Amino acid sequence: MSTLITALFSRILKGSLSGFVALSTVILSAAGANASERLYIFTENYPPYNEAVSGKGFAHGEDEITGICSDMVKAMLARVDYQYVMKMRDWSYAYDWVQGRENHGLFCTARTDEREDQFQWVGPLAPIQWTLFAAPGSDITLDSLEDARKYRIAGYKGDVMSDYLVSQGFEVVMSISGDVNPRRLELGEADLWVTDGLVGPLVAEQEHGISGLNPVLVFRETPMYLALSNETSPTIVAALQNALDQAREAGEFDHLISQYQ
Repeated sequence: MSTLITALFSRILKGSLSGFVALSTVILSAAGANASERLYIFTENYPPYNEAVSGKGFAHGEDEITGICSDMVKAMLARVDYQYVMKMRDWSYAYDWVQGRENHGLFCTARTDEREDQFQWVGPLAPIQWTLFAAPGSDITLDSLEDARKYRIAGYKGDVMSDYLVSQGFEVVMSISGDVNPRRLELGEADLWVTDGLVGPLVAEQEHGISGLNPVLVFRETPMYLALSNETSPTIVAALQNALDQAREAGEFDHLISQYQ
């Protein structure tokens, strides 16, 4: 490339318009190639896996986002040459936005049979435990998921756990974000709340000052991934998977997880 550009500059200096046009084409093509390698990565407020440094439910850049999965994804991206933009948005918005758009991805996304063909997958990152919580002091006890059928369960739109319960015929009271659900338990608007075992107590405490949530049932565990749109080049997906594997083998993830324990 450098030899070609040198030759084209020589032609321009000799007054060749065609040389100028050719050089412009090369430069624009190179710019286009670099632009095509920019990744747009979205996540949601889901502490301790992903959370905004500001404590708000949104963020506009990687420096404003932290958490177990977020730091894992950053460690992976540090090992590749792609530029990237990382943002935090409501889950349902981000989930719909990345699909159909080249070089767009979403984490931490639970990889399920229902979602398998909707994305290309890089991972695993960290597992989530599908947990039903009751309000502090509640006397609800469950021996199995079937025992929860008589209760109203708080969930949120686009969440894999909430969607699963809906598909199984449970009564799920949906919201746009899961952050409001601890308050629903406290106010009696729902009897149970479905969320991850680590996320529930943290959100309840940080968002509403509620402590002592009662985890009444863990009914499933699912690995979480970076989900990339099907329009993204498989070459990029493979490069990211390789970078993730390298970071894990180097012990970077063990170090990151220890910081949150």
